[in-house]
Amino acid sequence: MQFDDRLATVLRVRAGSDAIARTQFRQLIDLLGTLPVSARGAEVDAAWVRLAELSKVIPSEDRAAVLSESGLRLRSARLVAELARTDLRVAEAALAAAQLGEDEWLDLVPALPPQARLLLRRRADLGERVDTMLERLGIARQSLPPAGSAARHPANDTHGERLPEPREGIGAIVQRIEAYRKRRAELVEHGAPAPVRSEAPLLSTAFACDERGFVTWAEPAAAPGLTGIHLISRDGTSAAACAPGVADAFRRRVPIRGEAVTVSGAPAISGEWQMDAYPRFDAYGRFTGYEGRLRRACPPDLVPAVPQHGEADRLRQLLHELRTPVNAIQGFAEVIQQQLFGPTPHEYRAHAAAIAGDAARMLAGFDDLERLAKLTTGAMQLEPGECDLGEVALVIAQHLEPHTATRDCGFALGEEAPALPVDLAREEAERLTWRMMATLAAAAAPGERLALGLQKHGQSAILTIALPKSLADQTDVFHAAASQGSTPISAGMFGSGFALRLAASEARAAGGRLERLGNLLRLELPLALDGIGEPDNTESKGIAV
Repeated sequence: MQFDDRLATVLRVRAGSDAIARTQFRQLIDLLGTLPVSARGAEVDAAWVRLAELSKVIPSEDRAAVLSESGLRLRSARLVAELARTDLRVAEAALAAAQLGEDEWLDLVPALPPQARLLLRRRADLGERVDTMLERLGIARQSLPPAGSAARHPANDTHGERLPEPREGIGAIVQRIEAYRKRRAELVEHGAPAPVRSEAPLLSTAFACDERGFVTWAEPAAAPGLTGIHLISRDGTSAAACAPGVADAFRRRVPIRGEAVTVSGAPAISGEWQMDAYPRFDAYGRFTGYEGRLRRACPPDLVPAVPQHGEADRLRQLLHELRTPVNAIQGFAEVIQQQLFGPTPHEYRAHAAAIAGDAARMLAGFDDLERLAKLTTGAMQLEPGECDLGEVALVIAQHLEPHTATRDCGFALGEEAPALPVDLAREEAERLTWRMMATLAAAAAPGERLALGLQKHGQSAILTIALPKSLADQTDVFHAAASQGSTPISAGMFGSGFALRLAASEARAAGGRLERLGNLLRLELPLALDGIGEPDNTESKGIAV
């Protein structure tokens, strides 16, 4: 209550003169600078608003002078971040006076403007992990020596270096640049590695930017080239130029998906990119910027063939962390539903059964995500073997018949299917064919019959199915999100588009392909060696149930 009382006292005073305004600014800095992180309430919010109002009317020199006073208590990372976003002189004083722990600095540094990060190199007490983070963000450990100083010997160079003073003369700056070059030469001569810049183009990088669109953090390989770039510039004043959708998303604080960004600079980051990012908000609901990923916007055949197992490994780790709590929820729900802990009311058992079912669907979705990641990156191969694709399609059509018959829809079956032995284990063929047929059956409207055909063409087995109208009207069926309606058949947790993309990946892994031809979905798989005879261009046939 002590902080609340003091804040209330300060806020009751109106800043009727410059002297009172400066005094109130000093009091608010002291109180907010020592306020616990958990502090909330109307008076706390009012204090932040009053501080912002005072910052607009008090000159930056006076604000910097207040922050430089001895005895100031500045222990709030949020307050330091707010002060560092204003005038550079205020930022310099705030960062010099800040009394934060190493973990707080680690959280604060990515949120600081690039210019403010440079000022942190004047402090030698930030901790090893903070120094490492600054290195990764492209803030060099050694900066230019003070004007008039000679180059020190590496063994005696133990003090932090100062940045150029803003009002320094040109001659002094030139001298400092020359001193820096000499010192760098001495460091290399004594065994220090010379700076190395990667010239290989990057394919993707994670990034974060502030509320104005300036990149505040990027992965180590991209940080030197991206940090400080204004991503939402469209007037040619920045090294980046964005599509209109990026600036519009910034204004509306909504997610950015697949928008184009062009970056000029070092070869590693120069070129066309696509941006996927999500807005960030602090604990008070204030917009603080975006974080996301940039990926190269070039056709797959132009992207260098590099191992992508790392991405798949990270996704598998994430899915593992998600599966753990979902498995626990599912297990506990089943315990309740089966009354293993004793009698349970029927209403609770019904809720538990629903929860267990939802958990099972989530786990199945996680499995599909992991399978797609493995297939896409080549970290997984389908099990080889041999089975009859026609027979597999017949069995799946029979399994789907009870569900489609209630809506008088399903597959139009005709004559007996030809033997189509494919080079794929039966379990894998059933999974692929089920995914394809169940997705289309789920999207079929009542009374809609989908023509299904099987044929042998050269050394390939071909399965074609007519697209239901809801998918035939889609521009890209592999990115469609058709609704499931009231059918019990499910295309999977992520909808029909994802299911068909996964089926296409499975087909490619089996040496075939899944594609759309007009209003048909066409699956092509290689025939097994034993089933390949003379080229056969048999007309398409239906399968009989």
